[in-house]
Amino acid sequence: MFLTRKAIRKLPGKVMKTIPIPEPAVIEGFGCRGQIGGICRNYGFDTVLILTDRILVHLGYLDAIEKSLADEGIRYEIYDEISSEPKLDYIEAGRLMALKNEAKCIISFGGGSVMDTGKMIAAGCRLKHVSVKQLLQKFLIVPNRTLPVIAIPSTAGTGAEMTVGAVISQENGGKFASVIVGLDIRAVLLDSELTVKAPWKLTASCGIDALSHGLEGSVADVSSSQNDMEKSRQCVRLVLENLPVLKEHPENIEARGAMCLAANLGGNAINKQLAGYVHAFAHSIGARYHIPHGEAIAMCLMPIMRSQKEDCKEHLTELARYCSFDSVDSLFEALNSLISNSDLKLDGSVIDPADFKELSVAIAKDSINYSAPVTFKRRQIISILSEIKNLY
Repeated sequence: MFLTRKAIRKLPGKVMKTIPIPEPAVIEGFGCRGQIGGICRNYGFDTVLILTDRILVHLGYLDAIEKSLADEGIRYEIYDEISSEPKLDYIEAGRLMALKNEAKCIISFGGGSVMDTGKMIAAGCRLKHVSVKQLLQKFLIVPNRTLPVIAIPSTAGTGAEMTVGAVISQENGGKFASVIVGLDIRAVLLDSELTVKAPWKLTASCGIDALSHGLEGSVADVSSSQNDMEKSRQCVRLVLENLPVLKEHPENIEARGAMCLAANLGGNAINKQLAGYVHAFAHSIGARYHIPHGEAIAMCLMPIMRSQKEDCKEHLTELARYCSFDSVDSLFEALNSLISNSDLKLDGSVIDPADFKELSVAIAKDSINYSAPVTFKRRQIISILSEIKNLY
């Protein structure tokens, strides 16, 4: 198994280079969601479906979007039933509503679950004779592209507004990840107003998730353009510089905007450079012990980066220099300090050594989906699991 994983380590990165990646217009700014009507009018979208959740509706954040659309004479329908997990029922209901109203565009307004649901609805509207269950394919190919999507993320972490992937919860409780080939994300609005009232722990959890995307992108074993590499490094620098500011000054508009941009750049890293072992470990540990994703990422980040340090020395040195540190050790100290001061619940005691064997199999299996800079043997995975357990 190890030799197989090692032999195909670079394959995911090569496969992703064959997939068309959306290059949406990115609009930034406090309250910029109020521009949505003009954007739709410029694209010729006279009828749209808005996907969101009831919390955002209750908070009144949808009002500016509705007013902007109404001012431009854009017809719209709202589907606000999406909860914390994207489900097949949401995709089916949203698709039926979009088709019935002849929507020209999907406006996804919310967190990662809304974003992923919107991607699948946009694909399903073009594949209208395909059942929702049949949309769950590892590579969902949509000829002539999906229905256009305009994404307005309400959190600064997942980068899902940019990514071609979608993770959907199945009826049996499991999750299925699809890569949508032909996804048409036309525009992304990074509205910092939506994150200003977010509590610190949510801000920290999302921020460290974004950080992990940029960090893993910076060291991935994928041939990257200088522009994409710089975006990943910028993601890391923005989080290091701005997340601590928000702990003391949560309503700092500039720092909120910087974190929205960092999340967006992290989404680019996922598309172009994929993730790595930090995510492979976090997925398995999080699923096994019901640990929220951001907390699982925070627990796994430093032990794995230290384990990859020698293999990634050149990339890490460049990253440290970009972030204005004089050495990789200084960069690691800053990363460790950021995690330590996040106030997230990092409890390694929940990890049971009796589960190490099963976890190591799951982590090794998940790692095949990435182009990590090194291939860990099972004993190395178990050693890292032990370090995570004893560190927190």
